[in-house]
Amino acid sequence: MQKFDNAMEVSEGGEVAETLDLMSYWRIIQRRMLGIFGLALFVTLLVTVIVFMMTPVYSSSVTVLVEQNKSKLASMDAVYGSAGPDQSGYYQTQVEMLKSRALMEAVVDRLKLTTNPLFNAPAQPSFLSGLMSGLGMTMSKSLVSDEHKVREAVARTLAEMVAIEPSRTSQMIKISVMSTDREMAATIANSVADTYIDLDLEAKFKMNQKATSWMNVRLVALKDNLDKSERDLQSYREQHNIIDTKGLELGGATSQLGAALGNLTAARLARAQAQTNLEQVRRAKGNEIALPIVQRNPLVASLMGAVSEHERKVSELSNRYGPQHPKLLQAQAELKQARENLRMQVADVVNGFEREYETARANESVLAGAVAEAKQSIQGSNRKEFELTALERDVKTNRELYDMFMGQLKGAAAVSDMQTVVARVVDPAIVSDTPVRPKKKIVIGSAFVLSLLLGVAVAFLLERLDTSVRSSEDAESKLGLPLLAAMPLIELSKGQVAGMHYRDAPKSLFAESVKTIRTGILLSGIDHPKKTLVVTSSVPGEGKSTVAINLALAHAQTKRVLLIDADMRRPSIAKVLGLDNTHPGLSMLALGMEKLENCVYKVEGTTLEVLTAGSIPPNPLELLISEKFRELLAELGDAYDTIIIDSPPVQLVSDAVILASMATGVVFVLKADATPFQLARRAIRALQRGGASIFGIVLNQADFKNEGYYGSYGKYNYHGYYGDDADKAAAKA
Repeated sequence: MQKFDNAMEVSEGGEVAETLDLMSYWRIIQRRMLGIFGLALFVTLLVTVIVFMMTPVYSSSVTVLVEQNKSKLASMDAVYGSAGPDQSGYYQTQVEMLKSRALMEAVVDRLKLTTNPLFNAPAQPSFLSGLMSGLGMTMSKSLVSDEHKVREAVARTLAEMVAIEPSRTSQMIKISVMSTDREMAATIANSVADTYIDLDLEAKFKMNQKATSWMNVRLVALKDNLDKSERDLQSYREQHNIIDTKGLELGGATSQLGAALGNLTAARLARAQAQTNLEQVRRAKGNEIALPIVQRNPLVASLMGAVSEHERKVSELSNRYGPQHPKLLQAQAELKQARENLRMQVADVVNGFEREYETARANESVLAGAVAEAKQSIQGSNRKEFELTALERDVKTNRELYDMFMGQLKGAAAVSDMQTVVARVVDPAIVSDTPVRPKKKIVIGSAFVLSLLLGVAVAFLLERLDTSVRSSEDAESKLGLPLLAAMPLIELSKGQVAGMHYRDAPKSLFAESVKTIRTGILLSGIDHPKKTLVVTSSVPGEGKSTVAINLALAHAQTKRVLLIDADMRRPSIAKVLGLDNTHPGLSMLALGMEKLENCVYKVEGTTLEVLTAGSIPPNPLELLISEKFRELLAELGDAYDTIIIDSPPVQLVSDAVILASMATGVVFVLKADATPFQLARRAIRALQRGGASIFGIVLNQADFKNEGYYGSYGKYNYHGYYGDDADKAAAKA
């Protein structure tokens, strides 16, 4: 169950449903405000001390503009595969080069950072190295290796100090260096930019030298290849008597082949059409007259018209004459003859399709042979032309390569001392007077805010771990019972006792709380004018006897009330009221050994009557469950308007459960900020299982001044209305 951040409602099954209540957050923070701000102040002071002890770090930046390489030796760069001026990624390549290990090592050598205390504290010469130096002995290879390792380590440290920030919208690159030495930061930043430019110039110079040397060797081989290709071309021309290569004729074979290919294409189309017509006729065998290609024949169309005319004539004569009429017989004979003529003509057309297909196929075969002959006739000429073209191409290629290398060689010699820089410095680095870190104000402010949040989180955690009941809302939400009242923690003057505080300070906040309890009890059992109340708690020390006495005093103002001390194991009412412990009490009265008038006390200054525990019996539980005790309680109920019984705690013995089952109701007392609510809940469930009717909870010893026992309406409490001195004035009255 949540301890905080929720107002809770109890369901029928006793379980707790949570609803958000933001005011609970504020009450938790308010209760632990001192601790929260104490933690925040401590952490902030600690962070402040640490921040001011930190060494400040300075930053200096240099801005360079990367320019595309405009050297005339661009083609030479292409030979070596380097990034040309038009290639994508050139700018990103320069950014990566600025991050390279070689550049960092060059800067280390340039500034001699291996001897700089900021990067490598100077090592004191050992006795062995001094002795070897005195004897004229040189260092071993291991020492040289150590120097290389130191150089690499310093270069790695330098790389961590340098930050490369390329621009997204321009070709500017910002080189930033952070160091505890402000002057060294600016020096390193400028040196990185200068070293980057110098290394690029050096690399280009070495590349030009290497390219020139390589081209000199290559130029000799190219010259030999050119001479050989020219000699081969001249020999081929002399061998085949070729004088003008542009006027080489193919004997009209090309034109002939073109015409033959055109005719062959037309013949193939004609053969395909004839084949299609023939296949249609063959598929319609016996019904060729229905084909459109047959009907398009003029004679077939004419004969089909004649047949239709004769059929119409026979139809008319059949309607006019009998079947043996000469005109009808003549018309039928003419129709038969017309159909025979149509059949014969259709057969002739079908045979024509056969002949047309055979003719087209033969024509296609002849033209295909002519095309083959034309192709063979020009193959010889093509071979000669191909060989001649290959030789001319070799000569042209070798001449171009030779001319290109010769031009590059002359250009390299002319501009070897005129290299373009890869970049130029736009804004050199300057010494900064303001450190970039630590950001003291931001760090201290963040530490305060974070520690404040941590304090709030710790407060919520402590609140969650705290199982005690602090406020009226806690009592109702965690125990599932109504709160009759919250009784304040009182400061007693000399001679005062808490049990008689209602009588001694009738206008105090304590007395008002007791009256509130009395009102709640009266409203809880309107149908029971005569009430028997049991006042109990879960464990000892929660103030149940004090509540019982003061509640009895409050009821005694208007009714005849009897206060019974039923805690016959550790009776306390007689001691609080200053009565005689040897006087007969409840135990003697229940056993029938004494009369009621001999066992009852009257409290001085009130109408309250008290029945003390009397002599402690050997087994109080047997006395309480006896029939005599029930009869005694019934007799007392007839004699008094209200009976208030102070019972033992529920968790220790079962006396309270027995007494609660005989009473009209139970008032459960709970000490604020002390008793775990789980323990109180178990006690309440034990009472309910015993058949008790619990009127409500009394939250005792609540510090109203420091805790929000009135929930969201804390400002409308007793102190806010009567003033903080009300209790003191009432106590003195």
